[in-house]
Amino acid sequence: MPETILKLVDLKQHYALRGSLFRKPKYVYAVDGVSFDVKAGETLGLVGESGCGKSSVGRTLLKLHEPTAGQIFYNGQDITNLSPSEMVSLRKEMQIIFQDPMESLNGRHTIGTILAEPYEIHSIGLPEEREVWIKELLQKVGLPASAANRYPHEFSGGQRQRIGIARAIALNPKLIVCDEAVSALDVSVQSQIINLLLDLQKQMNLALIFIAHDLSVVRHISDKIAVMYLGRIVELSDTETLFSNPQHPYTKALISAIPIPDPRQRGKRVMLEGDVPSPMAPPPGCHFASRCPQADSLCQNTYPTLTQNNEQHLVACHQAVST
Repeated sequence: MPETILKLVDLKQHYALRGSLFRKPKYVYAVDGVSFDVKAGETLGLVGESGCGKSSVGRTLLKLHEPTAGQIFYNGQDITNLSPSEMVSLRKEMQIIFQDPMESLNGRHTIGTILAEPYEIHSIGLPEEREVWIKELLQKVGLPASAANRYPHEFSGGQRQRIGIARAIALNPKLIVCDEAVSALDVSVQSQIINLLLDLQKQMNLALIFIAHDLSVVRHISDKIAVMYLGRIVELSDTETLFSNPQHPYTKALISAIPIPDPRQRGKRVMLEGDVPSPMAPPPGCHFASRCPQADSLCQNTYPTLTQNNEQHLVACHQAVST
């Protein structure tokens, strides 16, 4: 059995909004009690609508944002309260790939300078060794060694994302958070980047947390999937079980919205009514109750806990658990 490399226990991230002299500050409950674990060499897909807290989970577990509450375990070590200086040594093992590579790459630096930065920060290797490693990194992600002398604006979106991936794997990490890593790319380029990530995962035994809103993309790359709604996980299962037997009404709606080319294979589209509640004032009961056709008084007043419905299949729904 692969070892558990990451474990989150009731993780919370509440962002404070600026108050005033006479008003208390309000909070955005971006992440409100998320728990899951990821094993070495495994991919967890994290899906949900925009604003559900997916990216906040990714950045908080890496401690780019300090958690409000809960615990983060990396390789069995509780890193929740580690200071930024104490986190430096772990940064080599925990990396992130951002959604927009152009925004995350310094346009004034050459690609060689950008890729050399991780080695410089951690004082690894001599300058001549770094040059060799940079060429190997570029070749590993499908770019020529000559790319080291060029600038980010000289590359396409897909090529820039390959550079972002090269930077993420430079120090041989064990865990990478892919924060909407293919959302800004054309469909044909998306498949190339996903295949590249899968190849690197096999070569390096990487654990991936793949954050996206496109379920069809997540299905292709993930071993298991967590569905988020308004800061909480509403369903968590291995990929095939989730798609063959979704339990939560929100998951069913997301799956029904996946485009299917063959009209004979299309199922009935589940249309959701109403708006997502504000993350500044989440309702007291199930957060999905105002949009759920199955909701009753229990759903309106009591939030369902994430409960094991079947083997390795967790769902937070009073109706699903009771059936």
